[in-house]
Amino acid sequence: MARRKREDEHENYERWLVSYADFITLLFAFFVVMYSISSVNDGKYRVLSDTLTDAFQTPAQSADPIQVGEEARSLAPIEGEFPPAEGAVEPPPEEVVEPEVDEPYEAPPMILPEIENALNQSLSQFVDQDLVNVTQTDKGIEVEMKSKMLFGLGSSNLSREALNALRDVAKIVRPLPNRIHVEGHTDNLPIRTIAFPSNWELSAARAASVVHFFGKLGVKPSRMAAIGYGEFQPLADNATEAGKQKNRRVAIIIMAARNERASWTSGGLR
Repeated sequence: MARRKREDEHENYERWLVSYADFITLLFAFFVVMYSISSVNDGKYRVLSDTLTDAFQTPAQSADPIQVGEEARSLAPIEGEFPPAEGAVEPPPEEVVEPEVDEPYEAPPMILPEIENALNQSLSQFVDQDLVNVTQTDKGIEVEMKSKMLFGLGSSNLSREALNALRDVAKIVRPLPNRIHVEGHTDNLPIRTIAFPSNWELSAARAASVVHFFGKLGVKPSRMAAIGYGEFQPLADNATEAGKQKNRRVAIIIMAARNERASWTSGGLR
């Protein structure tokens, strides 16, 4: 009976297909993992690149940072935690002084010409190189800076040369009450990246970079505005490379006060 049973059984010659299918599945999974590792996320790469660039270009800060908010509160000694030393006299309570409220300011008629002269003197080395132009406009004093001294091509990260020039401007405008408009302009070359889908975003980001840097230097953020015009307010014809270079610019406008603007536009200060 046992011999007949062995004769009835047939040997399975297709068992190798199971091992082959497992091998193909593992090989497919291997290539999927290799492809996912080799793919670069452009967005994350750009964020990392911009962060590293800002870290190397930003001026060094104090080695002992000022603690603010909850962190400073946690480091400060709790009242009553340490008893006063024997024989020590407790100081009298400090007098609470109410903060002074800034009164509305009207600039004297000659403040804008003085600003213009100060800017021309401070930026003389850049003016001589035709990188900066300080002029009077119907809005106020305009400091026009060529884009090639401020940013790299297709970038909104400020260059080292730009930081030096903007520091000189900030020293002059920081104590002033005038509002400051920063306008970004580009040429008509199209741009389409993850960070800047068009020249609108690029021009606005460049203006915002200047505003952020002024804020770090102590200029009140409530006085400033960042505006992006893209390629739609050119100074020259974009058909030539020289015209494109003129159109790639950032304009810092120290706005005239209300009483100044009337005399400014009437020609009394020209």
